[in-house]
Amino acid sequence: MSEDPTAAFRIEAGELLEQVEQGLLDLRDNLSDMGLVNAVFRGLHTLKGSGAMFGFDALAGFTHHCETAFDRVRKGDVRATPDLVDVILSAGDHMRALVEGDAPEATGQAILSRLAAAVDAAAGGGSAPAPAPAAPAKKGWKLSFRLPADAMANGTNPLALLDELRALGETTIVARTDAVPPLADLVPNHCLIGWDCTLIGDISHDAIEDVFLFVMDDMEITIEPLAVEDAGADADPVAQVAVEAAVAAPVAANDQQDRRAATRTQGEHVRVPAERLDELMDRVGELVIAQSRLSQLAHHGNDLSLRSVSEEIERLAGEMRDTMMVLRMVPVSTLFGRFRRLILDLANETGKAIELVTEGETTEVDKTVIERLFDPLVHIIRNSCDHGLEKAEDRIAAGKPASGLIRLSAHQAGGEVLITITDDGRGIDRERVRAKAEANGLIQPGQVVSEDELLGMIFHPGFSTAAQVTNLSGRGVGMDVVKRTIESLRGSIDVKSVAGQGSTITLRIPLTLAIIEGLLVRVGEGRYVIPLAAVEECLELSLEEDLRSRGRSIITLRERLIPFLRLRDLFVTGTKPDTYQKIVVVGTGAERVGLVVDQIIGNHQTVIKAMSPLHRNVASFAGATILGDGSVALILDIAQLVALGQPREERRIAAA
Repeated sequence: MSEDPTAAFRIEAGELLEQVEQGLLDLRDNLSDMGLVNAVFRGLHTLKGSGAMFGFDALAGFTHHCETAFDRVRKGDVRATPDLVDVILSAGDHMRALVEGDAPEATGQAILSRLAAAVDAAAGGGSAPAPAPAAPAKKGWKLSFRLPADAMANGTNPLALLDELRALGETTIVARTDAVPPLADLVPNHCLIGWDCTLIGDISHDAIEDVFLFVMDDMEITIEPLAVEDAGADADPVAQVAVEAAVAAPVAANDQQDRRAATRTQGEHVRVPAERLDELMDRVGELVIAQSRLSQLAHHGNDLSLRSVSEEIERLAGEMRDTMMVLRMVPVSTLFGRFRRLILDLANETGKAIELVTEGETTEVDKTVIERLFDPLVHIIRNSCDHGLEKAEDRIAAGKPASGLIRLSAHQAGGEVLITITDDGRGIDRERVRAKAEANGLIQPGQVVSEDELLGMIFHPGFSTAAQVTNLSGRGVGMDVVKRTIESLRGSIDVKSVAGQGSTITLRIPLTLAIIEGLLVRVGEGRYVIPLAAVEECLELSLEEDLRSRGRSIITLRERLIPFLRLRDLFVTGTKPDTYQKIVVVGTGAERVGLVVDQIIGNHQTVIKAMSPLHRNVASFAGATILGDGSVALILDIAQLVALGQPREERRIAAA
């Protein structure tokens, strides 16, 4: 195998643990849902079996205890309770540590002690779900089964299945070798042995099927009762077995059809390592650059055949680029789902009742963006829960529901995705923000600042309005990291808050970080790319208007004052301006700025290249790209330029 089996197991285990966690969170909201109980049990059962098969014995042993607890819930012996669910959630964290090989044994023992106490409490208190009417007690079963030939190649361990059968009761097992071919014809990794088994004990039919849960679709198996004790006065044992078989047959057939459909659906997907997608994206980017070069050569020559080939390659490269973009896109549900556990932990830690609502989970974003958004969202949500939401008694006194609300929503707007985090808490205290800003020397006492500028103070390093430091927040660390991370994604942040009603933080993020549509412009002798998603409109700036605006660098656009930057002066080109300059109006959030350029060349497919370590921290540039003629064009950092283009004096004019 070219892929490390242990690494493949860790990926599978992470997915299983995520499914188990989501099932537990759903179960916590609906403790009577046996479908969720069964789903969690199956996830734990699979994790235990896979862990044992790949040598993770500590994981398999620990998971076995959790599986056993949920098996009792599944059978109705134990009630599903919030405490039991919380213990299994903690156990899931320990399982993740066991998968990574960094789990203190003492932690596992402490969790198992909590688990035993939770199971005892669930079994002894309250009323358990009414068990189904007792079926005739079965003294034993006769089994005959043969696994599919490729069972071992697909990860099934026959010896482990036989051990599980032995654990059910008194067992006699005889191997059948009638299908084993001569040695010359033997395929070493094929499972060709069958087994006849006799099970003695009070064992249910479901318990036997659970042993073969993940191979039932493809194997040969018959299960017949050995004997039946009459549970009723006039019950006919033979008739009872016939009725059970007649009822079970269509149900089993439907279950098998559902499992086969699921198997077919899973088979249509191929797991590909993320780094391979990144490599393929790099190749597609290089292809786009080469295609741009070919197109330029073809249009400068007179060879019609070359031009035709160039246009065909341009079409194919465009289709490949679009397909590659789709491959890298993942729904934000993969991100939002991870915050359900965070909200539960924050509610327990703060003592507040907190509800999480998500919207727009099908919105898709580049996988790299998803990965880098997690930490900023954690900081924002923690601050909203700690600073924003009030205690239940304070909310009731203010006429609000006792439970606070955190709303996560996402939707696409052009080439951007807007992710909004809203809480219905107390809102941002502007007076406290201003006082802290003055104390930190960020603004002068009595200085006039706009609403956006004042609320933006919370993103300054070391800035915090918390009255006391808690485990969650209050040290002034986090929100400045949020801003730096979002800006590194070429995004922006917009903050709105209403006193007593709550706050809304909107993150504007580009759909992808690899290839973007850009507006190619010329400033002096250099060419630059402006991300097209940030461009709002283009205007002409005559020489006379340029001279008149030398004092303030502000234009009036539809009765709104907009500052502008002369990129020629900013980049110190040392050239004279063209006679008819252009202003490209760009924006982030509510702020706008004009960029004065000499020429607008046109639309350009921009493959983003990272800046060298020497130039990575240079302001005003987000990266670079290679043009069709082989020259390099710098990509402008719109967020930096918008901030640079709005000095405090001109903001006061704009806010007036």
